[in-house]
Amino acid sequence: MAEIRSEILVVGGGLGGVAAALTAARLGRTVVLTEPTNWLGGQLTAQAVPPDEHPWIEGPACPPGYADLRRRVRDYYRRNYPLTTAAAQDPRLDPGLGVVSRMCHEPRVAAAVIEEMLAPWRASGALTVLTGHEPVAAHTEGDRIEAVTLADRRDGRRVTVHASYVADATELGDLLELAGVEHVIGAEGRDETGEPHAPATADPLDQQAVSWCFALEHRPGEDHVVDRPDSYDHWRTTTAPFWPGPQLSLTDVVPITLEERTWTLMGADREAGQHFDLWQFRRILAREQFAPGAFASDLTVVNWPQIDYWEAPLLGVGAEARQQALQASRDLSLSFLHWLQTEAPRPDGGTGYPGLRLRPDATGTADGLAKTPYIRESRRIKAEFTVLEQHVGVEARPQGAGSEIFPDTVGLGSYRIDLHPSTAGRTYIDIDSYPFQIPLGALIPVRMDNLLPANKNIGTTHITNGCYRLHPVEWAIGEAVGALVGFCLDRALPPRKVRSDQAQLADYQRLLSQTLGIRLAWPEAVRTRADER
Repeated sequence: MAEIRSEILVVGGGLGGVAAALTAARLGRTVVLTEPTNWLGGQLTAQAVPPDEHPWIEGPACPPGYADLRRRVRDYYRRNYPLTTAAAQDPRLDPGLGVVSRMCHEPRVAAAVIEEMLAPWRASGALTVLTGHEPVAAHTEGDRIEAVTLADRRDGRRVTVHASYVADATELGDLLELAGVEHVIGAEGRDETGEPHAPATADPLDQQAVSWCFALEHRPGEDHVVDRPDSYDHWRTTTAPFWPGPQLSLTDVVPITLEERTWTLMGADREAGQHFDLWQFRRILAREQFAPGAFASDLTVVNWPQIDYWEAPLLGVGAEARQQALQASRDLSLSFLHWLQTEAPRPDGGTGYPGLRLRPDATGTADGLAKTPYIRESRRIKAEFTVLEQHVGVEARPQGAGSEIFPDTVGLGSYRIDLHPSTAGRTYIDIDSYPFQIPLGALIPVRMDNLLPANKNIGTTHITNGCYRLHPVEWAIGEAVGALVGFCLDRALPPRKVRSDQAQLADYQRLLSQTLGIRLAWPEAVRTRADER
């Protein structure tokens, strides 16, 4: 078995993992970064989810590395695509003009940009990247992880990485289970946390739906209908108690009010005041941004409520049950696509859009589905400090108070508390939150000394995970973790000592703010304002 030694091991190459690895390398540390797929970037790339961002993302509150990523994405399009003159000159170029973000773009472009960002550190030897590798064992001694063994998904070969610090940036918090790190899954109870929107008692199997996304273009007059999945009739007829009908439909509910609504698939005129259609929702390439004739169709990502898979959880079940749930999620997505192509109602009175065509090149796969499902909820560490709804939720805070001010802040984020329907038969929880800080205490496990979370696995609850799980927040968490490890190695201190010692904490926060340019506090006028998407 091969062995590698490094100062830092980051397991998981999503946005948090990339940010942690990049930040640590910039601080002069040697890093090994691993990723189970062949694309770094997690939800932005392998999961094919255009960025979910807040209104202030173009300003100084944006994590500096994430701002660099966004600038590079825009420059990639300017260098390589036949943009219109107006689009090329727009400092806030949005290739897809999608509704969900101020900059929707193709997953493969983000993957290329991330490779570009990491290139000098890989060339210098400071950063080693192992794609196609997933953790299979964690080797612990007392309250430390001494090494992690990873298996190459392509040939089964194993490599053990020894490191002074380990960051778990996996999508499901895999190392927490492998290393016996104290953690939580599912929903905490209101009797434990006091959160107004928590269930009365804990339910570990109450977990947010996952979604297996895919990319589509539309070629009218052509026939690209996919095979009818074996489970098609199940999804065509089954109705969850909290849903207005089967998921193979254009009818769902408004997440905030839970009122029933029916979508238009395409053709809505936003300039005429019409509500946007599903096609525009997560569109990643808009033909109007490019030279006439350059593209035959827009390109959109289907990450819509109709493909939310809520029938079974992924955590707290055996490996076989997890694989069955993942397969069912894939089947739901393909069933919905087949329904769109064959049965979806059209404005002209007909049914079906056979010209909808999968774009496997956009997702980097053979079948057109994303490389991995969109994971909204992970195992979460039992942390020195847990962020509750009472710290960030508008309803749970005193009127006009804004979010809690954390003395140990290490970064910023903002998003609504947005929980999708769950495997416990619960519908949306979509409520206002204030722009918030990321407290250092939420990054420190109650026991382990050298394991840090760098994804959606920090010390939040099921409820507050709903606003700490989005793209820029995940990056901010990774930046803080990469900087913390560099700081701890420089001073031979454990992370919990940095938090408990006011002088050390102040020095670490100066590293974040002055050296790395990370904002640690919102302007008061923003902190006290409910988030607007």
